This record gives sequence, C-alpha cells and structure tokens, in this order.
Amino acid sequence: MTFSPDRAAFAYVGAFVEEMSRSGVRHVCVAPGSRSTPLALTIARHPALRTWVHLDERVAAFFALGMARALGAPVALLCTSGTAAANFFPAVVEARRAGVPLLVLTADRPPELRDVGAAQTIDQIRLYGEHAKWFVQVALPEATPDMLRYARTLACRAAAAAAAVPAGPVHLNFPFREPLVPSPAEAPAGMSDADALAWHGRPNGEPWVTVADAPPIAELATIERLAARLSGARRPLLVCGPQFDGTLAAPLAALARALGAPLLADPLSQARWGTHDRSAVIDRYDAALRHETTAAALTPDLVLRFGGPPTSKPLLQFLQRHAAARQVVVDEARWPDPTLLAAEVVHADPRSLCEQLLPRLTAGGVAHALRADWLATWTRVDCTANAALSKHVADVDEPFEGRALAEIAALVPSGGTLFVSSSMPVRDLDAFARGDARPLRVLANRGANGIDGVVSTALGVAATREQGGGPLVLVIGDIAFYHDMNALLAAKLHALDATVVVLNNDGGGIFSFLPQADDPAHFEELFGTPHGLEFSAAATLYGARYRRAETWPSLREGVAEGIAGRGLHIVEMRTKRQRNVVLHREAWGSVAAALAGGA
Repeated sequence: MTFSPDRAAFAYVGAFVEEMSRSGVRHVCVAPGSRSTPLALTIARHPALRTWVHLDERVAAFFALGMARALGAPVALLCTSGTAAANFFPAVVEARRAGVPLLVLTADRPPELRDVGAAQTIDQIRLYGEHAKWFVQVALPEATPDMLRYARTLACRAAAAAAAVPAGPVHLNFPFREPLVPSPAEAPAGMSDADALAWHGRPNGEPWVTVADAPPIAELATIERLAARLSGARRPLLVCGPQFDGTLAAPLAALARALGAPLLADPLSQARWGTHDRSAVIDRYDAALRHETTAAALTPDLVLRFGGPPTSKPLLQFLQRHAAARQVVVDEARWPDPTLLAAEVVHADPRSLCEQLLPRLTAGGVAHALRADWLATWTRVDCTANAALSKHVADVDEPFEGRALAEIAALVPSGGTLFVSSSMPVRDLDAFARGDARPLRVLANRGANGIDGVVSTALGVAATREQGGGPLVLVIGDIAFYHDMNALLAAKLHALDATVVVLNNDGGGIFSFLPQADDPAHFEELFGTPHGLEFSAAATLYGARYRRAETWPSLREGVAEGIAGRGLHIVEMRTKRQRNVVLHREAWGSVAAALAGGA
C-alpha cells in the first residue's frame, strides 16, 4: 500500500518520536519553522514529551545544553532548514567538548530541491563536522514496515549514542516533502504480526531497541599498578578539574584522606563544596601558587588528575614547572591534558577507580609518615593564604569583582546551583570563593570556554528545578550578558526562576590583565570595547526585576531577594576595569606577603 507524503510522515515520524520518548528523552527545545512541521507537531502532541519553544535557534540550542547537563540525560532540539541549523553550531561544539548529550534534529528540503536555488536550502550534510558524535542523513518518510522499523531503530540508537561515554551531540537531518502537515494514517489490514509490531511498537512501552552501555572499568592490573605507585609516593598530589559528577567527591575525598594527599579542588569539580570529608581539600591554591617561593617548595612526586584541565592558570603553570613528577590522568574516554605531561592516561570511570584504589593502598612505612607532613604543609599554606586573602577582600569597600564572587557564592543555599560565565567570573570564583560543607552544584560552559550562550545555558539548568535542582544564580560579565540577552525571553515565556548577577565593567575586563593592555593606542577600541549599555532597559524589556547594587549590603540583599523570590531577577554591579586589575594584584600581594612571613 502506498501512502501520500503527509500520511507517510504521520506514521514514520510518529514511530521515531515514540521511540525517542521510550528511550528516555523527555524534553525537546523547538525553534519554530515550516519545514520541521512534521516533527514539531508530532512532538507537541506526544503526552510524554515537554516542548520548550524558543524564538532564537542559538538560545534553543544552549538552553537544551543546560537542561541536558543538569539532567545528565539527552535533550532534543529541533529547527527548520537553512541557516536556522547553523545557529545551533556553537552549542553543538560546546556539547561535544564538554560531554553533554544532545539529540539535534534538523529539518531539510528533499534531495530534488538541493542545489537548484530553492529557498531556505543549504548543504546540511554533516553540517557540524567532527563536532557531532554521529551523523545520519535520515531517509525520506515511508510507511512500509521496514522503514518504520528503521525509524524506531534510529531513534533508539541516536538517544543511546548521545548518552554513551563520552556523551555528546548526535545530528539527524530529516528531509521532508510537502505537504508538511501530517495526515492520520491507519495501519493496513491483514498485516503479519511482525509488520503490525513495526506500526505500533513493542508492548508495554518497551523501546524498540534497548541499549545497555556500561561505564569503562579499569583492569585489575592497572588498579594494582596505580595503587602501588600511590602507596610508594612521598609527595602525592590529587587535582580535580571541572567535571559534572556529584557522586565523585566522596570517594575522591576518601582517597585523598587515606593517601595523605592534598586534593586541589577546582570550583567546577563538584568537590570544593559538599558534605564529603573535606580534611584534605585545598582551595586557595590559585593565590598561593602565585608566590614563587611557595610554588617552588611544594614539589610533588606523583600527580593524579581527574576532570578537565584546571581553571587556574597558576595551577597549570605549577604542574608544568614540576614536570618531573609522574602525572596520571583519569578520564572515561577523553584526553584532557593540554600540558602534554601525562605519563599515563587511565580511561576508566573516575568514581569506580577511586573505590577500587581505596582498599589497595598500603598503610604505614616511611612514605606514609612523609605524606602526613606533606599534607600538613599544604594545609598550612592553604590556611595562611585564606587568612590573608579573606582579610584583604573584606577590607575592600569599593566594587571589586573578586569580592563579588566570594559574596555571591556564600549566599547560594544548600542544594542550589551557581553558574558562572567564562572569562573573569569563573577565574574569580576559583581564586576568591572558599569551599564549605554546603552541597552546591557549580557549573560553567568550559568545553570550548566561550562566552556565547551563557544566559541560555543557565536558564536551561533553571528549567530543571522541578527535578530538584534548587535555586539558580548566574554570575556573568557585561559582554557575555549582552551577547546572549535574547535568552531572557525564555525566562519570561517559560516562567523560570533565576537570579542573574551582571558584573559590568563596561567592556572586556579580562584583557586588562593581558599584554594587550600595554598598547594604549589600540587597547580600548580592539580589546576594552566599552559599550555604555544600560541593562536596566533589558530588564524592563523582558519583565525582570532589576536592582543596581553599589554597596556590598545592596549586593547581598539583591541576590538574597532573587533566590527567595519567583521569576527573573537581574542584579547589576558596576566596576572599573583598571581599578579591578589593581585590586586583584593587591590581593595577590597580600597573600605573597603572608606566605613569605610564614616561611
């Protein structure tokens, strides 16, 4: 039996969407368009799928990225043909680099309309190149049993591929012929049981294909070899960079304590804050390692690294300085070693690795006694740096971005999420925010480290609050905020609760710390880029509550009000770029003086 394109699409797309749902996808971000109508209508009508409509494709993509990161499960996003799909590109890049599962569905013209001047038609074949984990040029809809089996299998396989280690984006390009509005189609009479199954799917909501992917587990020989090296090390160092697994902190902290090794916890490691054992956690390393004598004296003989590359440049320089130390990098599937110093890369689930190592560590002996002194030395340095830094920051009465990050981080309640932009906010969080026992989730787009899509990603995280994510606070610079202001409409349309703190230094503040600042003739035009924007107008445009914070009590009140309230709150603090550099350098100087005095 032959079906018209609209009836074939009804059965074919219906089979795909049903299996996508059965495979665990619950959320779809949709950017409106005509060519994507068969998918959009089918998704919107599906009772198990929640549709999040966004008028801007880039916002939709980063919003989906934030949801997928928060949920740890694939989120789908859909757009029409042409340049709409190109607007997904930055988020696809970030998803691939950061290991976030996305199901990217792009609609396309049928083959006969390509390269003939048809409107809204570009080459979408492998549009995202190597940034997509897997690409499929989907077959045109047909309502035959074989093609329905194909559609069902494709949905199950795509969702599984997006979630499989390392997670990432999967791109499915769907060509559709007109008419684009699907018309109901009934299964032909007299079919075999197998063909009827293709039409209706497996019973009891079972996916067409159940895919089982297990995390990689290190071989016993690897575990024993690594345990022996750790037990024999006299000055072992654990470093945890950015990563999303909140369950890693406890076994990692236990490993550090059992080993007598300091654990340098990046603010994005999910180990700086939390209820786990914090006795070996070091979080003032960024300030301490800027002190030459201290960085030279703290010489490790073994470094065990987890997560992505650390945010802190002084820490990376410290690892490069002590290149003679054996460095072991642990990651499920990637190669996160821009220092090129790793002597060993262990592709294994980090949490399982820690749990396997713990019972195999050898206690006692000279190495164990030396490690106790080694950890005590790091702890003493950490406490000295913290005392100096905390006192210096508390004495700064004027607007200072470093103090702002420390103040804001201290206000986020247990169970809440702190999202920070790339550029200065994440660096200041690393340097100035002291960890404690509050269970916090701390996130940033550090896959490609861009400033695009930050607001959208944070709001995507905020959209998962009903799954128990707690209140969200975003800290962002003025350039990154300007770059993604379109995202604020999502907060209004979807009634999201979020607090956005804009640290406005009227330009690209990070460049004032770089050598480019030494060229005054061109610096402001090319790098400083002052804009003079009034962000209060953006708050009015998008229906947000707005507060201008000029003092520290005002900042605290604005953030606390946003956390306790409903809807979108924007708190702006204005700083001065040149003065911000001076205040940072004075902070580092106070720490250096304290460390020198305690030497």
